[in-house]
Amino acid sequence: MKNMKTENIKHIRDLSKVNKLPFDVMMAIVKVETPGHGFDSKTGKLLIQFEPSWFRKKAPFAPSGKWSVNKVDVQSKEWIAFNDAFAKNANAAMESTSIGMPQIMGFHWKRLGYASVGAMWDDFKKGEYQQLCALVRFILTDAKLLQAVKNRDWYRIAYIYNGAKFVEMARKWGRERYDISLEKEAKKWIGK
Repeated sequence: MKNMKTENIKHIRDLSKVNKLPFDVMMAIVKVETPGHGFDSKTGKLLIQFEPSWFRKKAPFAPSGKWSVNKVDVQSKEWIAFNDAFAKNANAAMESTSIGMPQIMGFHWKRLGYASVGAMWDDFKKGEYQQLCALVRFILTDAKLLQAVKNRDWYRIAYIYNGAKFVEMARKWGRERYDISLEKEAKKWIGK
């Protein structure tokens, strides 16, 4: 429960109640995706994870550069890769990056009700409450994800939220599987 502002916990509790979503599951998603905040504590910048594989799909003719060798890394390196990609194709770079507390990929901008990917980024930069509201919309606009959240179907949540290769990626990076991490974290929030 460390590293998370009391205000954000209250927002998650309120949003969960209003939208009939399980509070423990919402907390688990936020805490497993990030340390419980949407901005870098050192720089104040939006937390990002730039995905070169998505940028290649969105901007197939973009020349290689710092963006093309990015790995899951520290925020300072993520921003170097992102800024390099942004200089080549701004919209493709923003769509190819997961952002904020819920780490939602930019290519979901339309589904979340934004006029553009830039509008999504601008909203996320306003604050963590806006990021949490986007997480709720992300869940509510996917019937399968919504059902998985309500049923506490950890494997299905992980599959939908992080992609079909989440088990393979955990093995590759030597990390605990996303579904296992979610279930463990959710147990910490039951009855709180």
